[in-house]
Amino acid sequence: MSVIFKRQSIRKFKDKPVEKDKIIKLLKAGMQAPSACNQQAWEFIVVSKLEDKIAISAMHQFAKPAANASHLIITVGNLNEAKIVRMVEQDLGACNENILLQATHEGLGAVWLGFHPIEERTLKLKEYLNIPDYCIPFSVICVGYPVCESDIKLRYDESKVHYDKYWDGVHDNL
Repeated sequence: MSVIFKRQSIRKFKDKPVEKDKIIKLLKAGMQAPSACNQQAWEFIVVSKLEDKIAISAMHQFAKPAANASHLIITVGNLNEAKIVRMVEQDLGACNENILLQATHEGLGAVWLGFHPIEERTLKLKEYLNIPDYCIPFSVICVGYPVCESDIKLRYDESKVHYDKYWDGVHDNL
């Protein structure tokens, strides 16, 4: 559990390349994620060229960390491989989290940049990387050695937990 509590979104990276064996460990961790009916309908694009990272960083206002990451891992849902298409997004979410946790374990920093379901973002990524129409570019995960580490902030909030009863109406503003 310690890696779960240590993980945080890192957006600034040292100018130091991540070793290929660590990238492979991240991909193995991603592929170890649970998926609906074990469909594993995911593909990965690993980007390390500076000009590609810069281009991707300009695709939306929150993608700036991509420019200075060592590598980008683009997670892609392959709808032709999916047994249950409507579950691909959940599968990719679990896959992304595994990658982020493995990055923390490897002493790396990482941040998950959301692209899907915002059509403008996904279309730019599809066009730039020549991703086929039957695939969904889900996210870009920026990976690198962190410039610095921040204090860990625990997020547990007892008020959001409901025991042995239905919704109690406390959070009616949701």
